[in-house]
Amino acid sequence: MPATNGHTSGETEAPLNRADEVKDLLTSIQDLIIPFIASADEDATVKRSGHGLRVEGGGPRTTLVEHHPPKKLECLLQKTLEISDDPSGKEGLVSLVETILKYSVNTWDQGFLDKLYGTSNSTAIVIARNTLYPETKVSGHGSLKLTIFTSAHGHYSVEKAANLHGLGTSNVISVPVDNNGQIVPEDFARLVQESKARGETPFFLNATAGTTVHGSFDPFTPLSTICKQHNMWLHIDGSWGGPVIFSAPHASSRLAGAHLADSITINPHKMLGVPMTSSFLLGADMAHFHAALTLPAGYLFHNAPAAGAEHIYDLADLTPQCGRRADALKFFLALQYYGAAYFGHLVATGFANAEYLLAKLKESGSFVTISPEPLPCLQVCFYYAREGKLEGDAEKNSKVTADIANRLISRGFMIDYAPGEKGRFFRVVVNGGTRTGTLDGLVKALVETAAELGY
Repeated sequence: MPATNGHTSGETEAPLNRADEVKDLLTSIQDLIIPFIASADEDATVKRSGHGLRVEGGGPRTTLVEHHPPKKLECLLQKTLEISDDPSGKEGLVSLVETILKYSVNTWDQGFLDKLYGTSNSTAIVIARNTLYPETKVSGHGSLKLTIFTSAHGHYSVEKAANLHGLGTSNVISVPVDNNGQIVPEDFARLVQESKARGETPFFLNATAGTTVHGSFDPFTPLSTICKQHNMWLHIDGSWGGPVIFSAPHASSRLAGAHLADSITINPHKMLGVPMTSSFLLGADMAHFHAALTLPAGYLFHNAPAAGAEHIYDLADLTPQCGRRADALKFFLALQYYGAAYFGHLVATGFANAEYLLAKLKESGSFVTISPEPLPCLQVCFYYAREGKLEGDAEKNSKVTADIANRLISRGFMIDYAPGEKGRFFRVVVNGGTRTGTLDGLVKALVETAAELGY
């Protein structure tokens, strides 16, 4: 009698129709996504007026967003986001996506000039520790009292990493910056000496290429010299400003000395517009990465014992993650589709847009700009100041900034603000795809909104 593998003789299985099912779902979702993007393109044609396209239905809404406080949004979405015991099928899925799009910020919109991943910086800290002090990989920090140094304007991900890795946030030492927002090498050297005098072990400097607030680039060459003198790892957080490497005229001075770094973070999903998440940790020596992170797991990894890092193809043996998406593929495909020259032009245009906005703000006479000049990166920082006269009251300046920023959302503009010595100030981030008409409209909207609020 023929074997049946557990099935009744003559039984036939239903054919798989997965391809047809996926095609049907993707087509239905695409029919929602394309108009969503198209609406942002249409909105761009009127941004110069200082107000985005109004959308009928629901709450006060422009193409950018139907804006609601979080608590109200929770109520609006409560029923939609309930998980039912019964499957919703295609109809329910499409309806869900439609609702999510309705209440989401349309980041294709020109008016989205707001902030945008700190895992790469966190990984760099572990690699540095395990490379400089290999015993810590097995025995922990022991009595080393490891200390990390970072710019006073550095990204908060460094403190978060110190917390996650058991180093303690109090062992992250903030290094003063100058008027241009750059680390002062002499202060860094002094702080390292003071740390050593306390019996601590300085091991890591997080320098920055494009700080979060002002976009400053630290002086990498002298910082590298100090790091070498004290056996410290020099890491450059280029998450924001690293992509200027694609534009030689902008990279030559800003990234001078960056080749001296032990590791560099770069995030193409920021300045280059690659879909999230696309974050890279680049190293001068991949052998350090492998030695620092590899662990014996013979049920997963089958590399020859003596295989060098260049022969390690399973990245789970070279990085913290085991299962992961091929995030690098997004940037590779973008390079193939657009070409490197396109990204160079994108960066250069971004700088031109930032300078254009700076000039428009000064021309208006209603603002006080506080960004270093020439602009180090693609953000412009400023206060609203009627007739160019800034209030001496920091608390009042903060209120003016926050009130205007919140009111701007209903006009179709979403911009960020940050704390400063004279109160919170606006921080507008542009890119190579921002149109000058959008920037004209933003300045107009700022002035008109301030007047509406009585400022």
